[in-house]
Parts: sequence; C-alpha cells; structure tokens
Amino acid sequence: MHIPFTKLHGNGNDFILIDEKAGTVIPDEMKPGFAALYCDRRFGIGGDGVLFLLPSESADVRMRLFQQDESEAEMCGNGIRCLAKYAYDAGHVQETCTVETMAGTMPVSMGYDEEGEFWAEIEMVDPAYERSAIPATGRGEYKEQIGPFTVYAANTGVPHAVIFVEDVAAIDVAAAAPQVRRHPSFPRGANVNFVEVTGEASIRIRTFERGVEGETESCGTGATAAAAIAHRLGLVGAEVAVETNGGPLVIVCGERTLMRGPAATVFSGVIEG
Repeated sequence: MHIPFTKLHGNGNDFILIDEKAGTVIPDEMKPGFAALYCDRRFGIGGDGVLFLLPSESADVRMRLFQQDESEAEMCGNGIRCLAKYAYDAGHVQETCTVETMAGTMPVSMGYDEEGEFWAEIEMVDPAYERSAIPATGRGEYKEQIGPFTVYAANTGVPHAVIFVEDVAAIDVAAAAPQVRRHPSFPRGANVNFVEVTGEASIRIRTFERGVEGETESCGTGATAAAAIAHRLGLVGAEVAVETNGGPLVIVCGERTLMRGPAATVFSGVIEG
C-alpha cells in the first residue's frame, strides 16, 4: 500500500485529503473504514474527517467527506476551503471554480493575499428553515425547547441547531450538546451551535459536530447557520464576523450566502503498509 495524502485545516478544523482526480485510490466500500482508522489522533494521522477529491461530470471537481464514525457528510464549509486550496495548489483548478458536493454545487473564488495567506470565498447553499428541509419533524420553521435551551435550526448543507446564550465560554459543550444533537425531532441528527451575539455585526460560536461526536475548533456550515438565523431574528446585520475557537470567518447573508475564510496546508506524507 502506497497512499499519498495531504493534511490541511480551516481554522483548526482539520482534514486528511486523498487526491483521486486521476483515479480511485481508496475503493468506495473502504472509504468509511479508512476514515475511522486514519482520523484517530493516537493511532492514525489525526483529523476531523477525510476529504476525497474526485473528478466531476458537472463541476470542476467533486468533494466527498467521510468522518471518524464512518458516516459521510453532505457538505463541510471548512472542508471545501481546504479541498479548494489543495486543488488550486495542485493545478487542478483556477482562482474560480465549482465544487460538487452532496448538498449541491458550490462556486468558489480563492487566492493568496499580499502576506501569502490563502483565502477562499464559497457561495453556500441558501439556508433552509422549513422543518422538512432540515430535516426535522413537524411543520413550519424550527423552534423548540429542549431542556433549558431554546433551539432554532436551519440546513446550510447539513442540519444545524442554533442556541443563543449569554456567555458561550461558560457552556459545557460536551455535556450540553448531545441531548440536542440526538433529539427525536432531528431524524438524521444535527450539529449543535452555541452562539453569543457580541455586537451588531459579530457573533462568537462553539460547535459540536455529528460524525465527529465532539466539539471542533471551527465549523463553516455552523457559522453560516448561526449567522443566518441571527440575521433572520434581527440580532445582527447582513455581514457577520464570526469568531470560532480556531479563528475568524465572515458570513454574508443576502441574495447569495457567502462564507469567507482561510485554509492552510499542514504537511504531506505517504501511508505505507
């Protein structure tokens, strides 16, 4: 076995990337188990998921993401920036491209700034608020009382629950999130975001991700859901600075929903065995 890989992260949300643009490296039936093995931070490479870059019949490239619990995620905001960086650096795409995901095809603009830092702007899918589109049980937009929390929800490529709190740093995410993540109203589960509104155009967020089954340093689709719901409730304006544990993102809520943020390559290597 001789498998080249690249490790990347978007604001600390880290991924192992396998380039399958020229052909299959890991057979489809082995991809879930591969992710479970190599995402392990003690016995593997370590990561929140494994990104597979593939050819696409309808876009410039295609992205698949498998997580440590062997599930496949429909979409990942930080992951798509990491995949875009790799594809750009490898010469697979230009400064503008499209990426096919299970949640739809996303236009991407990217490049390096004057300081040599990589950035990407993703045109996200429009947030879906109706319960049937999240998916969640019942009708209308989602608002439920789950334990001590008032919970809102939206789908920004994957389902996200959003909870507004006074002090996000005071939340025990590991203890508080699972009751929401696995609530019966979410038939496929949900990511859980605790959000503190810090200004007219800023929020602070912590995210518990399904599939990872723990708190991650950052979540692009979670930041998008949190900003979109906060804007919908009149808590912030249309352009929102989002502070995650791993770094900043900017979400623009308008005719198009945009996410802007960085991505970085950590290292490359080869799996031998």
